Amino acid sequence: MKIAVASDGNAIWGHFGHCENFNIYTVENGKIISSESVPNPGHKPGFLPNFLADMGVNVIIAGGMGGGAVDIFNERNVEVVVGAEGDAKAAAEAYLFGSLKSTGAVCHQHEHEGECGSGATLSGASHHHLPD
Repeated sequence: MKIAVASDGNAIWGHFGHCENFNIYTVENGKIISSESVPNPGHKPGFLPNFLADMGVNVIIAGGMGGGAVDIFNERNVEVVVGAEGDAKAAAEAYLFGSLKSTGAVCHQHEHEGECGSGATLSGASHHHLPD
């Protein structure tokens, strides 16, 4: 299993498509056995979900994500977890332990990208992104 986390270095980034890098964790027997950082090759509609799915990613964790990307990930059978924040590896581990839950934070307007996914926690508490 591979878990990708949209990141800025080792921190979860608020908007999937505009992150600096993807931290990709390889999991065996419920434990992370290796990790790599892959630079974001660029935000083009429809490209990144297929790029990650083609790398064998099974789960994507991000602060927020646009509906088009969510749809493509769903078509590619990649689980989408949004509303996360904090350390990328901690979020991947929380997902493995079952304590990271998606808030369903979908970004609808790019001018609000800094707000996408804000306020979610690893405890599974649900906060919803509401446009201004």
